[in-house]
This record gives sequence, C-alpha cells and structure tokens, in this order.
Amino acid sequence: MKMRQEHKPCEVKENGALYKIGMFAAMNYVTVKTLRFYEEQGLLTPALIHPETGYRYYTLSQMAVLHQITALKLAGFTLEEIALLNRGADEETLLLKKKSELLAKIAELTRQIAVVDGYLSQKKTRLSAPVLIKTIPETTVACLRTRLETYDCLFDRMPEMGVLMEKAGCTCALPAYCFTNYLEPGYKDGDILVELCESVEEAKQEIGGLRFRTLPAVQAACVFHKGSYRTFSESYETVLKYIEENGYEIAGEIRESYIDGVWNKDDESEWLSEIQVPIRKKP
Repeated sequence: MKMRQEHKPCEVKENGALYKIGMFAAMNYVTVKTLRFYEEQGLLTPALIHPETGYRYYTLSQMAVLHQITALKLAGFTLEEIALLNRGADEETLLLKKKSELLAKIAELTRQIAVVDGYLSQKKTRLSAPVLIKTIPETTVACLRTRLETYDCLFDRMPEMGVLMEKAGCTCALPAYCFTNYLEPGYKDGDILVELCESVEEAKQEIGGLRFRTLPAVQAACVFHKGSYRTFSESYETVLKYIEENGYEIAGEIRESYIDGVWNKDDESEWLSEIQVPIRKKP
C-alpha cells in the first residue's frame, strides 16, 4: 500500500507518456486543485516539474496511486492517516484501527436511529421524549419503606416522609431528585412494597422509619412521561420494549422520578415524571 513518490525537476521519461496536470485531472475525474493539494500534502507529487514553466506532469502509473488515495478516503481514512501509510506505517495496524472506528460509528448510528424511532413512536403514545440511555449519578437519599394499598395511595405517604425529614434536619439536594423505588418485581393490584426517596445533602440520624443510604451511579434506560399516573403503563411498555430489543436487561430497582405533579400543577396533563430502569448489556 506504500505510495511514496519521488520526482526530479525535469527529466526525459523513457517508460510512458507524460500528461499535463489538467489532462491527468480530467482522466481521473478530479480537479487540478485536488492534485495540487495532494502534492502539498506529500501524497502524490508530479513525475516531472518543468524548471522554467513550472508545469506539472504525471504518468499513467501514478493513476494507481491516485485511485488508492481515493479508495482510502472512501473507507474513511483521513489524509493524515493516508500520509502515515505513505511514510511506511504498518498497514495492518492502521486498517484494524480504522475498522474499529467504523464499527463504533455504526453503533452510534444505531443508537441515533433508536432515538428517531422513539420520536416516531410519540404518534401512538403519550411520551414527551424518546427512550434514552444515561448515567444517573451517585446520590445520598432519605428513604421511607412502606406498603401501599393501591398506587393511588402513593402521594398520601409523602407528607409523612416530609415530617420525618424535617425532624431529622434534612436539607434537600439541588437539583431536586424525588423518586419511588419499586422493591418487588411485576405489577400488583395491592399491597405494593415501595421505597420513597428524596435526595439530600447529607445523611442524618435515622428516625421513625426514615433511613439514609448512598445509591451508586447507575446506567439506566429513561423515558419522560407527561400526564396522569394512570397512563404510566404506556410509558413502561415503551421503555421495557426498548430494553428487550436493544440487548439490555434490568439490573436494579425501577425508579419513578417526579418532576411536576399535584403539588405544583393543577392540570394532570401538565404532570411530568421520568421512568428510570437500571440496565446492563445481556451476556
């Protein structure tokens, strides 16, 4: 793959005709500007430069070098990488490196397509955003474990937790992060075990069932849900389908994070939550 070129200012060519730069450019469907640029970069120097006129001439054998440059560019190589090959760099190492880069780009494009599909799915769901994979940072939380008779009872427990946090002297962290952990797998009609969590600046002394713990950073598949909590099932269906179709599996307790709700929005259609599902790649 070596493309090293040498030229002398002017000499008679015994093996084959010389072609002026304009003709050589036309023969290879490139511009004169491109050939001059390749010369500046040391990729393809003319076979002959006339000492008086400065005219540049090329031979037919140099077409192979030009075609190789074009092919490597199509394969994603930069001119700097092509120059490395020209200077004798190990071909196999550079080719394997380029293959790895291209595979990474394919993975990124696949992720972008999934985001686009998420937006398209909004036509059929109540989602305000597509499923995204993101890292939820480590956080210290005040938490209260309780059982709910029904899901509608969830916010009846919040004032109780608020009183305990005030007694413990808690200071809520900013930005606010309030969520519910569902501690048992699957959907239940009643007797639902949950853990109410609120991010705090620091842990305090436990009091009346209020505990403190530090949750490690976690990678999660997340989706925003706008509207009533009664339609959560649609958003859950979307995020769980995404996890299955993209080779992930659930790797922790599912969180429902509450951003806007009954405490600051009278209209249910304005309530905003985020479903966060810890994930890992399937083996």
